[in-house]
Amino acid sequence: MKLVSWNVNGIRACQGKGFMESFESLNADIFCLQETKCQEGQAKLDLPGYFQYWNYAKRKGYSGTAVFTRKEPLTVSYGIGIEEHDQEGRVITLEFETFYLVTVYTPNSQDGLKRLDYRMTWEEAFLSYLKMLEKTKPVIFCGDLNVAHKEIDLKNPSSNHKNAGFTDEERSCFDRLLQNGFIDTFRYFYPDKADIYSWWSYRFQARDRNAGWRIDYFIVSESLKEKLEDAVIHTEIYGSDHCPVELLVQI
Repeated sequence: MKLVSWNVNGIRACQGKGFMESFESLNADIFCLQETKCQEGQAKLDLPGYFQYWNYAKRKGYSGTAVFTRKEPLTVSYGIGIEEHDQEGRVITLEFETFYLVTVYTPNSQDGLKRLDYRMTWEEAFLSYLKMLEKTKPVIFCGDLNVAHKEIDLKNPSSNHKNAGFTDEERSCFDRLLQNGFIDTFRYFYPDKADIYSWWSYRFQARDRNAGWRIDYFIVSESLKEKLEDAVIHTEIYGSDHCPVELLVQI
């Protein structure tokens, strides 16, 4: 099974930058989006053969997620069941026969770390949500987690230490995720691979210089380890300030 995740930084903008061509070329069984930045009815995608599920933020033009899947899920839920965290359209969960698929757009701590305290509350609640799902069946989750885990995961770690996305607090939350029995699939296959990123600032010609961050992930329950086949970061695909990431898994 091929799964793809992409922060499109506005699906309507991405549609004007070759989204459909990329969608078709990737040919995923499940395709997850983050930061769709639209309300119901504002973006229309003709995707024959796919079931579509959208979670919209209450605030217009902000956040939002979507999942397109060839196989119809048993159940679909939106959010994590906590009102404080479910206003921004950040989570969709699809239940299949043998696993849960979760797409997530993790809150950004923002400039000056204005939202770091909220981010820490979110991290605790989201991990609890994942562990609750895992009691029933294994979990695959993906999305823009807004954190570069290790120094290898961004171009300029020293100058970005204590900036949003590379604080000790955010990185510790990622450590806790792995300590709780989850696997960062890209690092599982490529523990030492450097200079591979999934996000580049639009400023300072960052993408041309490959001055990026790896902040988009596929994370899986440890029980799925033997079923993993490959993890890919599609740095060749444009259309957003992020590129798609992919997981191949026998499930």
